Amino acid sequence: MSTTSTETGAAAAPAPGGTSFGHPRGLATLFFTEMWERFTYYGIQSILILFMVAASGRGGLGYGDRNANAIVGLYFGGTYLLSLLGGWIADRLIGGRRAVLAGAVLITTGNALLAAGSRRAFFLGLIFNVLGVGLLKPNVSATVGALYAQGGSQRDAGFSIFYMGINIGSLFGPMFVPLVAQHYGWHAGFALPALGMLFGVAQFLATQRYLGHAGAAPGSTRPRSWLALWGFVALIAVLTIATLTGTMTVDPVTLSDSLSWAVGALMAGYMLYMALLAGLTREERNRVFALMALFAASTVFWMAYMQMFGSFNLFAERYTDRRIFGWLMPAGDMQTINPVFVIALAPVFAALWVALGRRSRDLSSPAKFAWGLLLMAASMLVMYVASLRVMRGAQVSPLWLTATYLLNACGELCLSPVGLSSTTQLAPARFAGQTMGLWFLTLALGSFLAGLLSGDYNAHHLTTLPALYLTLLGWSAGGGVLMLMISAPVKRLMAGVR
Repeated sequence: MSTTSTETGAAAAPAPGGTSFGHPRGLATLFFTEMWERFTYYGIQSILILFMVAASGRGGLGYGDRNANAIVGLYFGGTYLLSLLGGWIADRLIGGRRAVLAGAVLITTGNALLAAGSRRAFFLGLIFNVLGVGLLKPNVSATVGALYAQGGSQRDAGFSIFYMGINIGSLFGPMFVPLVAQHYGWHAGFALPALGMLFGVAQFLATQRYLGHAGAAPGSTRPRSWLALWGFVALIAVLTIATLTGTMTVDPVTLSDSLSWAVGALMAGYMLYMALLAGLTREERNRVFALMALFAASTVFWMAYMQMFGSFNLFAERYTDRRIFGWLMPAGDMQTINPVFVIALAPVFAALWVALGRRSRDLSSPAKFAWGLLLMAASMLVMYVASLRVMRGAQVSPLWLTATYLLNACGELCLSPVGLSSTTQLAPARFAGQTMGLWFLTLALGSFLAGLLSGDYNAHHLTTLPALYLTLLGWSAGGGVLMLMISAPVKRLMAGVR
């Protein structure tokens, strides 16, 4: 997207379509684009690990839990790892709007490959999806921020509405994809997201005029930047061909471990570069330091949250009584519980932030992050107790996962939309898309760590199950308490941004 002040949200021009319900009409365009992308993404996630651990005789890949968890972490984390590159491409080469469209087309193609039926096409489809989400995800959020001239509570409310689109998609994806997979086979299940993303591309093309100038042009189009991009594409192509043909062997656990260290170093190094070497003003530099604290807290949060797609999904499949009046609910359908709570509670939290803002009692972003982590810690406590019951040899009620997802949803609403909003406001103008990419790197690092932690769980040694959730409880609670302790100095570094 453009890095001019009119597109970063500091002084955004109103969209030519005017407003609807007090918000720019372009918000609806981005709302539905993100909704369909999340429909496809979470629909795939609801069956991905189950497909990989299913025996080959049942149409699955027959992978062990450790490798399957690592691959899920790599896939989920990879989509966010490339968000930094996606932000850079938008900022420097094609603009946010074209980046969103290109990402949507890549995702549609990737989903079609997942449904093709070939093992090689399946992994190629995962790679296409990783590249597509990396382009779309940071830039659709940054473009939302560019629609708002004002900051504060109004922007937070806009992002909360946008976040409802995310969770509508993440509700219906896991609701329908596992059902289709159960009745018509795994590959039919993967075909449904391809159709959904095709709808997303069509509506974006039909309504993008309401975005006005938001995300319309890049900040620069340097030839060297294009050369670097095509070099990266060539490298990805060579590595993909070598892996799919068996020329190069990849151990997913080792790769996940290495990427965790690399991403952590990249995130810290890039932010130190922005703060110390990019020629920022003192106020911009202080805000980057504030973002460092928020991003560290975000990483811990997502490390626990991403269990939903790994260990929680296996917990639903193996240890949860899912029979409802004689009908066996697909394990993946339990992932609809979290977005149901988010959709129901998002307007409540949006109204709460606005009401507190009007009374000058709004919590600072660091304080909201702290409460998000503490609520996540409470959800891990629920899973710890549930896993102790599993060790006694009985399946548990789905109410245990339901309570966990309720606490997850409340924590998510305290942290995730607030994090999106804070990032767009705190980001230096020249690094708008790239800073949003760094926000999504916290999800990447959290995903890699989640896959590694889940890999320590062994279905044949159930004592590892409560140990997993106790570890996550400790990290979440410790992070929440630390954020409460440092919220005041971090707030001062934010220089007036709430």
